[in-house]
Amino acid sequence: MSQRLSFYIHIPYCAKRCGYCDFNTYTPSELKSGDLDSLSSSYIDSALKEIEMAAQVAGNATIPTIFFGGGTPSLLPAAQLARVIEAIRGRFTLDKDIEITLEANPDSLTQEFLDEIKSAGATRISMGMQSAVGSVLKVLDRTHNPESVGRAVSMVRAAGFEHVSVDLIYGSPGETIDDWRRSLEYALALDIDHISAYALIVEKGTKLAAQINRGELTMPPDDQSADKYLLADQHFEAAGFNWYELSNWSKPGGQCRHNIAYWDGSFWWGVGAGAHSYLNGKRWWNVKHPSSYQEKILQGQSPELSHELLTPENLSDEFIMLQIRRREGILHNHLNSAQIAKAEEFLSSGFLDSASWQDMRLVLSRDGRLIADKIVRELVL
Repeated sequence: MSQRLSFYIHIPYCAKRCGYCDFNTYTPSELKSGDLDSLSSSYIDSALKEIEMAAQVAGNATIPTIFFGGGTPSLLPAAQLARVIEAIRGRFTLDKDIEITLEANPDSLTQEFLDEIKSAGATRISMGMQSAVGSVLKVLDRTHNPESVGRAVSMVRAAGFEHVSVDLIYGSPGETIDDWRRSLEYALALDIDHISAYALIVEKGTKLAAQINRGELTMPPDDQSADKYLLADQHFEAAGFNWYELSNWSKPGGQCRHNIAYWDGSFWWGVGAGAHSYLNGKRWWNVKHPSSYQEKILQGQSPELSHELLTPENLSDEFIMLQIRRREGILHNHLNSAQIAKAEEFLSSGFLDSASWQDMRLVLSRDGRLIADKIVRELVL
């Protein structure tokens, strides 16, 4: 039986850089090019060559999921993204029910693009909504307005996509509990089967960090972010969305299988500038700048910048760190006696689900999800 290998395809282009973003993305003006079409064509040429390299390393693997992330994949012509899907199809065996996800900005979607990418094999659209409140979107430097998300979801459904997700961000400077409630209610009124909610993290070097450092904006207190997470969980559950990972909820059958592959320790190959990969105990990451990436590929070299070989201890710690994020939790037989003793302290404090514990499984309670990082630190020491 061939091994299973997911693909992540990094598209490093955005029309505009959002103030909070420190992802490996570039605008045409930063690359001193006004023409995204020509930029994307040569970049995809390089991505196809990296897919050939992956085939040489991994052999005829079976591909359960492909995920186009960024950046803004939906800025590229659908025909360019279709070339990637075709290249993977030509080199590997695709699962008969393969999940192919495309991240999208509501402003950049057109019905024509969606019809084309659906014909190429895409099955799932994940949309960056962030908020339904104009003032919050302005703080985040987002280009879309709240109404465009509803229109975009309708177009995605009209194109025949079965799975549609939206991402929300909570904890922006100036965002009130009522603002967050409005965003939740707006999102849940959409025709979606998956929703993600992430706490805003202010990254060094971003425009938002500079505004906060200058005192122009103030971050809300931590306990308000906890309240917003709990409010979201309650709203999602009432609407039929169940949590399956700390920041992700779905209706039955709507889970993102690509992301589950990251959390359950499956193998994946990251194609593109700055993309990360994990295969057979080795993790590596590519050079970050699209020009450097294409230069390496052009010279017939691997675009790898650096790598690490994971020890059994690394793998054991990572298993706990990732698996604890999931609703399935961790079977007791994956924990040693010291970890069981430490977990029992969290159980008695109400941070672990007692029914799951009786079934010999460590699963976070709702309150436990708020301190997941602390629990992980205690367990892996």
